[in-house]
Amino acid sequence: MMELLGKRALVNGGSRGIGAAIAIALAENGADVAFTYQRSADRAASVVQTIEEKGRRGLAIQADSADPDAIRHAVSQTVDTLGGLDILINSAGIGTAGMTADLALADLQAMLDVNVRAPVLFAQAAIPYLSSGGRIISIGSSLAERVPFPGVTAYAMSKSALLSFTRGLSRELGPQGITVNLVLPGSTDTDMNPANGENADYQRSLTSLGRFGEPREVAGAVAFLAGPAASLITGAVLSVDAGFNA
Repeated sequence: MMELLGKRALVNGGSRGIGAAIAIALAENGADVAFTYQRSADRAASVVQTIEEKGRRGLAIQADSADPDAIRHAVSQTVDTLGGLDILINSAGIGTAGMTADLALADLQAMLDVNVRAPVLFAQAAIPYLSSGGRIISIGSSLAERVPFPGVTAYAMSKSALLSFTRGLSRELGPQGITVNLVLPGSTDTDMNPANGENADYQRSLTSLGRFGEPREVAGAVAFLAGPAASLITGAVLSVDAGFNA
């Protein structure tokens, strides 16, 4: 199905993992897709190639999500190249594990810059280009609503900020016909948290389904929220976590 045919999307953090799966899923549904990456140039080129093989336009933009100027440039480059913007996906995220008492200030600031400030700045830059039917979808974490083990307090805090951001922004943009939603993935098989990792079995034990998710499963939820079937959904939080938060 090509429910997003003619739509233009920007995915921040789209060269690998969940972000790459989202970029590809949007293209499979008909959208032209720009995405940002920081260092993974080879992976970014591969994602562009996959998008183009699906008959859509792909654009990789090197940008640091902690840099406000780079964020503004990424949005303007997307609009200039694709001819507009209809869908913004806030996908970039970083995490540093460790006890709060031992957390370095630099690590805390980095998480806040990328996980909290960047979605706000991307939205600020994108809103002038979005019109009725526009979409803003952020990728949070199941840890935003449940923290069942120590060592992830600051990361969970940074992701929980997106709950209020999503709900508040949905109120602001609702009159313009723009929806704002949040997807909370659980343990997902990526380079950052592989399904065969050291703590993987424990993470599985916390879920109802007893397994990790695949990036494509998270991407499918995002593609749904980006499409016309989700036109009445805004300010919503969708858990894609194998029942972690059940």
